[in-house]
Amino acid sequence: MKFRVFIEPDEDGVFVAVCPSLPGCVSQGSTREEARANIQDAIAGYLASLKKHGDPIPPPIQEDVVEVAF
Repeated sequence: MKFRVFIEPDEDGVFVAVCPSLPGCVSQGSTREEARANIQDAIAGYLASLKKHGDPIPPPIQEDVVEVAF
């Protein structure tokens, strides 16, 4: 499955990764790559927990890209 994640540096220079499709699924890392790897682990754990408890897995958020002349 593919999930959209947002990775942004915070005020302390740590990269914070969030998966909006999975409420509360957040991770971080000292680099963008580390944050990406950590959020992948967090998503896998989140999905495993949903499955264990018989909860439905939310569908990934669909995304479109638009072009704006500027």
